Order: sequence, then C-alpha cells, then structure tokens
Amino acid sequence: CSSLAIGTTTGYRLFSLSSVEQLDQVHESNEIPDVYIVERLFSSSLVVVVSHAKPQQMNVYHFKKGTEICNYSYSSNILSIRLNRQRLVVCLEESIYIHNIKDMKLLKTILDTPPNTTGLCALSINHANSYLAYPGSATSGEIALYDGNTLKTACTIPAHDGPLAALAFNSTGSKLALASEKGTVIRVFSIPGGQKLYEFRRGMKRYVNISSLVFSMDSQFLCASSNTETVHIFKLEHLTDSRPEEPPTWSGYMGKMFQAATNYLPAQVSGMMSQDRAFATVRLNISGQRNICALSTIQKLPRLLVTTSDGHLYIYNLDPQDGGECVLIKNHSLLGSGKMENKENDLQPPVPQSYAATVARQSTVPSTSTMPGYSEDGGALRGEVIPEHEFATGPVCLDDENEFPPVSI
Repeated sequence: CSSLAIGTTTGYRLFSLSSVEQLDQVHESNEIPDVYIVERLFSSSLVVVVSHAKPQQMNVYHFKKGTEICNYSYSSNILSIRLNRQRLVVCLEESIYIHNIKDMKLLKTILDTPPNTTGLCALSINHANSYLAYPGSATSGEIALYDGNTLKTACTIPAHDGPLAALAFNSTGSKLALASEKGTVIRVFSIPGGQKLYEFRRGMKRYVNISSLVFSMDSQFLCASSNTETVHIFKLEHLTDSRPEEPPTWSGYMGKMFQAATNYLPAQVSGMMSQDRAFATVRLNISGQRNICALSTIQKLPRLLVTTSDGHLYIYNLDPQDGGECVLIKNHSLLGSGKMENKENDLQPPVPQSYAATVARQSTVPSTSTMPGYSEDGGALRGEVIPEHEFATGPVCLDDENEFPPVSI
C-alpha cells in the first residue's frame, strides 16, 4: 500500500502514496496502449504489464531503465497477475502458471482449474509464506490453497455455498478473507489450517458485487468495497463476555433484547443475527463503479484509500479506536494533465472533538515514504518501519546496475 498503479487507454502510470496532500507520479509510460493489467513488485523498478492489444502476452519491464526484462506468451487471455519477491503468478481462465521471479523461469503449470472467468486469485505478499489461493469450484465457494514455495497443494477450504467473488491474504499470509457472489457475508480463515476465524455481514437487504477485499498491514482491520456507494471496514477482534456494561441507551437496550432473542431461534438464524457489524464505513458519492480499496499508514496516521474506475483517488481518515463514519480529507485526479484536485467533503462535516476532526488537518507536512509492519525475514509483524528503498532487497534487488539477470525468452 505504498504505491498505486493504473492502466489507461494510452499506457500506465505509477504513483507514490507517501503523502496525503501531494500525489507524486513516479513513472508514466505511453509505449503500450490499452493496458488492463499493471502490477509493480512493491516499491522496486519491476513492473508487469498486459494490454488489450496482446492480451495473451505478459511483458516484464525495468521502468527506471526503460528496458524490457522479458516477455511470455500464453495459450489464452491473461486475466490477472500476482507477484511477491519469490513468485510471479499468471492466471488464465482454466490454468495458472507459476514463475520464479529471480530468473522468470516457469516452475509449475496448474492445468484444468475450474472455469475462472474473472481471473480470481490471491498470492501472499510474504514470500516466506508464499501461498496461492484460487477457486476450487465453479459452482460452489470452495477455495484451493497452493504452496508457492513447495509447489504442492496445501488444502481446500469450503468457504461459501455460492461461487466466490473476492479473496485476499493478510500481510503475513496467515489469514485469508473470502466473499461470495452474493456479497452479504465475508469470512476469514486461518492459513494453512483452514479454520474459520471470523464472519462479518456486509448487508442483508441486497446482493452486491464485492470488488475489493483488503487487510490492513497489521491485520487488525478488513475492508470491503462493492458496486454500491458504501465501503465497510471490519475490526478483527474476538468480543468476550467481560465487556464493560453498556450505557442505558435505546440501542444498548435493543441490543440486549436482540441477543436474548437469539437463544430462542434456530442456530442458522441466530448465527446470522449475532454477526459483527461494520466497525467503520464510508459513503461514496458514486455507485455502480468498480473501485479498489486499501488500508494504509500515511504520515503516521491510518488512512482508507479508495480508487475508482473513473480515475479518482479518495483519501479518508480512519479512527482506529472508535470507528464510525470515515472523513474524506483529499480527492486526487489520476487522469488528465496531472493537476490535483482538492475537494472537501461536504456530505459529512467533521464532528467537533472527534478523532477524525483532530487529525483531518494534521497531514500537511510530507514524511519519508515508509511502510510499517513488514520485515524481510518472513514478514513478521514487529512494528518496525522499513524505508521504501529497502523494500527491493531480498530475492530480487532492483536498486543497482546489476539488479536483474538478463533474460531472453
């Protein structure tokens, strides 16, 4: 969550997300038109691009040098690409290819996978825990878990009744979040064991198409966005019976009655009713558009980022203690002449003395681009802050002249 890559009709653009007020364009390429996949290896110079002009070909570039590292062609259209410091995964409709990212050699081909028309798959960003997840069935919500390091199937997880629509690993590869095409329930499972840890209800009234699932880097929050105007953020915590007594409010009184009623209801119904509500929400001023969300720490504060398909990046403050409605603090335009917009949120004025109100204006001093909570020795969450330039170390080094071996395909 330290950079943003977008594909356009003219090429692709890379932005740095180190500041709220200023959106720095790292690179722009107009050499390949109609780019629909662009994946950058963290903050390194390696970028993978696929265009509608050649939808069966993957091009791997070193964008700082302006050179092509290699390209691969496949038997059908490329639907998605995922990468970490150890593996590069190419997903087609009925097959998956796993490459060694150090030399781009093909290590494994998973053939005859269930029809996967959207290219749904996820790869753990933690290369020491390099799990790959993809649909194990076209008709049910079964997920296949594959170990990208040992190149062996780990297990299958029966996550939902209906087909899957979204999935995401947390930063360490120890949890996997899944949503079905109904979009009403989101479940989180332990990896590689496959035990269900959490179940969140996004909504009950209507089916939605969830387009984005993402954990925060510390795995405390899970964000879900869809084709509706509401973005939901759930908190991953286990509530115990030792909670402090709720104040005698109408909502607290109704909540207790609601809880008591579950003792007299069938298990399936009571389970549904006792699921956690969203910890925090955002109401966008658009609906029906595809969007992608991220939870990141920018300038030492937790932020929710929402990028929409019409070319805008919205940055919100997230209150990690009390949640509630997130406050919009910046709107950047990703297309056009590069002029950035500053659009104040007129729909939800900050509440006096609230967390969002106190931090909404404390973001004018840019800080160095850093990413909290990740370490190279397996991605253990120790809370350290790693400078962005150090993120290219490990299996691939892309910061010097000898950073990538020449590959000819």
